[in-house]
Amino acid sequence: MSTTFEFASAWLRARCRTDRGASLVEYALLVALIAIVCIVAVTLLGKSASSKFSEVGSGLS
Repeated sequence: MSTTFEFASAWLRARCRTDRGASLVEYALLVALIAIVCIVAVTLLGKSASSKFSEVGSGLS
């Protein structure tokens, strides 16, 4: 019984030492930060960009 516990304990320690999970979390945080920046930029610049496009469009006519 002791060897089974030691084997399971060693296997779990080996699985927990990998950085794969940490990398996944870092990428998820990076994607979330980029999404937040995009949403804020569209919110702040949306009306200004829309009016500028309307101005350019009416100038072309």
